[in-house]
Amino acid sequence: MAQLLEVMMVLSFGAAWPANIINSLKAKTTKGTSLPFLLIVEFGYVCGIGAKFVAGNINYVVFFYILNFVMVMTDIVIYARNYRLDKQNQA
Repeated sequence: MAQLLEVMMVLSFGAAWPANIINSLKAKTTKGTSLPFLLIVEFGYVCGIGAKFVAGNINYVVFFYILNFVMVMTDIVIYARNYRLDKQNQA
């Protein structure tokens, strides 16, 4: 039951990332996006994954942590692209 609740928590956090990624792609700007926030969330997922390995509790929940990590990393990469676009538009 604890693993199911943990999966539901991670899925709840991860449910917003696909929409955020799409919005970031469409916006083509960093305005309204916080890089520190993305980095803090990414750090949290790294800690969650690390906790699973340290505790020796590697199970299917790790997949969902990794999935969320990849989605946030995707948003960070898009942020970098949008940052470059912002710089080009200012020039």
